[in-house]
This record gives sequence, structure tokens and C-alpha cells, in this order.
Amino acid sequence: MSDSTTTVSPEVSGFADARYAAVERVFRAQLESGEDLGASFCATVDGEVVVDLWGGWADEARTRPWEEDTIVNVYSTTKTMTALTALLLADRGELDFDAPVARYWPEFAANGKAEVKVSHLMAHSSGLSGWKAPMTLNDLYDWDKATSLLAAQAPFWAPGTACGYHAVTQGYLVGEVVRRIAGKSLGTVFREEIAEPLGADFHIGLPASEDHRVADLIPQPPPTEAPATPPSELLLNMFLNPPFSPLDTRTRAWRGAEIPAAGGTGNARSIAHIHMLMANGGVAKGKRLMSEAGCRRALEPQIEGVDLILGFQARYGMGFGLEPMIPLPGAESVFWCGYGGSLIIIDMKRRATYAYAMNRMGTAIIGDPRAVALARAVWEAV
Repeated sequence: MSDSTTTVSPEVSGFADARYAAVERVFRAQLESGEDLGASFCATVDGEVVVDLWGGWADEARTRPWEEDTIVNVYSTTKTMTALTALLLADRGELDFDAPVARYWPEFAANGKAEVKVSHLMAHSSGLSGWKAPMTLNDLYDWDKATSLLAAQAPFWAPGTACGYHAVTQGYLVGEVVRRIAGKSLGTVFREEIAEPLGADFHIGLPASEDHRVADLIPQPPPTEAPATPPSELLLNMFLNPPFSPLDTRTRAWRGAEIPAAGGTGNARSIAHIHMLMANGGVAKGKRLMSEAGCRRALEPQIEGVDLILGFQARYGMGFGLEPMIPLPGAESVFWCGYGGSLIIIDMKRRATYAYAMNRMGTAIIGDPRAVALARAVWEAV
């Protein structure tokens, strides 16, 4: 290791370039305080890894250390992989975001959806934030059933008029468009066209051979008091149809299924390395996979306003969140995060990525303070 880096102690492994020593201090403090049980954080600048840290425990009983190759379910941070796959097809001219979804998926035109655009799917404004038909957890593992029900149903609101977070459905919607174009599942296209070329350890549909490396998600403690305002019907539909638990992510059925909005498995290193592609104008690991213009389409504002599901002001670009939804390093930044705390920020101006993945789930809806504190410690030094 070069003199420009600081070696960290055994319970926290990896490195942080000397310029980013504050990041290691924050990372270590969060583990020591118990805010984190096990976690990883990685940052890249100009295509170079400047921070790569991991530590703590992969299980609540503290019998398995969080290792260099430990991976974990990152819930909605998976959406950025799905969005990037769609951006890749659009960059190649195979997908037009302004086209109606029905151009690629004719059955989708049913029930007043003939004019719904692919961009509406990307920006959570299609009105399909959940299923109207009763769903079970096993139905999420049945791609044809999950997508055919969405194609057949009417939207909950007029598409394109408002945003409402598509927590689980977005992956099936965008994923089916990708499947119709590529003739392969989204997880396969992502693996063959992005993850494997970049040598990135991120999976949408995890092989059973990798189960031994997966950290256990630790659910949030149950709330001690009722919410100030009752949850809306849309919110209840999104979270309870079907109901699912962080404990489901420990099963082979969940891990092996392609759930492209919530079921991805990886670590901070793989998340940062993949999005280096966007931060560096379409080039990562010495390989050009996209044009710079194709990457920057993520910055294009699609819709803003009070999110009908989340209940607060939201602003969506093409598949990513935009400022001021969470603190970001600048206007040329996009982000998304996962239920419980995982996060990726892509800073196109500074050509930087900041990624965090953990197993102790936090309570913030978006912008987990642990993740933001680590990212801020890097961007303030860049």
C-alpha cells in the first residue's frame, strides 16, 4: 500500500487515502456506537477508488465478520441498476424514453394506459405504484404474473400528473420493457452488459453458490407510537400488497428471484464501481460502455411535487432522485437509496461516486444519516 493511504485496524478493514481520513473516523465511530452492526463504504474520484472500507459483523449474533467480499440485500438501491440498464439501451438507440410503453409491451395499453410513456415508469409517475389484485410474496417471484397484472390494471392516478413512489412495481415495469427489447430478463442484461464487463459483484438474482457471503439484514425495531397522520390507502397498498419483511431477504427464494426494484445483492464497492460509469461520462475500468450524453440523461428533471406515496416534496430525474430531496454535493448529482439505509450518490461534476451498504436497518425514509455523513466527509474533501 502506498504512503498516500492509511491502514485501518483489524475490526475495520480496507483503506482511505490520506486526504479522506475523516471518512474512516466517521465509519469507525458508527460501528463503535452501534449505529452500524456491519457495513461497507466506497468512494471513487476520477475513476480511482479513494476510500474502500468494511467492518463489523454480518449477523446479529456476531459470529460472522463482515469480510471484504460480504454482500447484502440493498433494497431500492437496486433501482439504480435497473435505471442504468434502461439508460444503456436508450444510449444505444434501442429504447426511447418518450415512446409509449405499449410500443414495446402492447398488452400494457389496457385500461387507459396507451399513452403512458417509458419516462413515466422511470420517474414514478405512471400511476402504477402497486397492484390492485391481491398479491402474495410468492407472486413477486412469478415474473409473468407480476407483470401481466400491472399491464391489465388501471392506474391509481392520471399518469404523468403526479409522482408516487413505485417501491416494488417499478422494477417489473421497467424490467418488462427491457425484456421485450432485449429478449432477456433485466437481471441477465444487467449482468452481461454492465456487471460482468466491470467485474462488479452485484446481482439481480443471486446464484445459490453465493449465499454464504450474504449478510443478514437486521429489521428496524417496531415503532413505539402511532404515526402522526394515518397512512394513505396508496401507502398501505404499496407496503402491504404483498406484505414482506427484511427477514424474507434471508431466503433462497427472495435472493434468487429477479426483483429489480428491491432485490439486488451487493456491497458498497460494487455499487460505487458500477456507477463510476455515470460519474465518468460512460467510462469505467478503462471500458467505455455508454456515451457521456447517455449518462447525463439521468439529470433530466421529469416531475416534481408532493409524492403521493411518501408524502413529501420529491423531484425525480430519469430513474434517479435529484436535489433537494437529500443533501447532495451539487446540481449535477443524482442519487437513490434503499429501505433501511443503503445509498449511492453520483456526482457528475466532481466525477465521483459515494456508496454505502449495511445490515442494521435505520428508520429514515430516504437519506439515512449514517450514509449521508460518510458521503459528505468525502465530498467536502474532494
